[in-house]
Amino acid sequence: MKEVSAITIAQVTDMHLFASEQEQLLGMPTAESFHAVIDRLKKMREELDLLLLTGDLSGDSTSQSYGNLQNLLSPLFLPSYWLPGNHDDFTIMNEVLNLGLVSRRKCFERGGWNFVLLDSSVPSKVHGYLRRETLEWLELQLGMMEDKPTAVALHHPPLNVNSRWLDNSSLQNSEEFFAVLDKYPQVRLVLFGHIHQEFYTQRQGVDYLGTPSTCVQFQPKSKKFALDQTSPGFRLMKLYPNGTWESWVERVPYFHSVELAANGY
Repeated sequence: MKEVSAITIAQVTDMHLFASEQEQLLGMPTAESFHAVIDRLKKMREELDLLLLTGDLSGDSTSQSYGNLQNLLSPLFLPSYWLPGNHDDFTIMNEVLNLGLVSRRKCFERGGWNFVLLDSSVPSKVHGYLRRETLEWLELQLGMMEDKPTAVALHHPPLNVNSRWLDNSSLQNSEEFFAVLDKYPQVRLVLFGHIHQEFYTQRQGVDYLGTPSTCVQFQPKSKKFALDQTSPGFRLMKLYPNGTWESWVERVPYFHSVELAANGY
C-alpha cells in the first residue's frame, strides 16, 4: 500500500476584491495587498498542494470581482476551493469561480484528509447561520467518511473570539453545529475567516483556527471596532495522514495606512 505523505495547504481569506482594482476598503487598496499575497504564494508554489479560500472573496459581490480573483489564481496552478462569506454572492461565485483548477466542490479528499466546506452566509446580513439543509448535508458527509481525519471550513467563527463587536456577527447557531461535530471524532480542525486576525482555541478535542485577512486587520480583543496595523497575511497548514497537523501564519511585506471608520462592519 502506497504511503501517503503530508500535504501543505494555504488558507487565504477575506480578500474583499472589487470590480475596480483601484477600489479601497477602509483606505486599503485590496487588490494591491492581495497581489502581495499572490507573489508570496508563487514563491512557495512547489511546497503547496491546494488553496482554501474561506469567504469575503469579494467586497462588492460583482461578477468582475470574482473574475479578477479567477485571473489572479490561474498562474498559481494550484487546486483552489472556495466558500462564501457575508460580502459574497454565492450564485455569482458559482458561475465565475469554476475554471481551470478553481473548483466549486464542497467536499473532497486530499492527502489522507477529508475537507468539508460550508456556507454560513445569510443574504444581506453580517452574521452567520447554518441552514438546516446545510447541517443535514454536513452530517451526511461526515457519516460517510469516518475513517479519515477531517477539516471543516466556514466563513464565520462558531465561537467567541473575545472581541465584543466581532462576536456579535459570529455564527448564530453554533450549538447546532457543535451537535453535529460532537458525533464524529474524525473531525480534527475547523477553519474560518471573518475576523481579520489570527486566532486559536480548542473545544472537545477539535482545534479552531481563525486566519488574518489579505487586506485590513482587526485589532484582537477589542470591545469596539478597531483596526490593527499588522500587515496582511494568510495561514499555512501541514496535515499528516495520522490526523496531526502543524500551522503558522505568514505575513507579507505590504503596508498601507488604514481608516478608522467601520464602513459597514
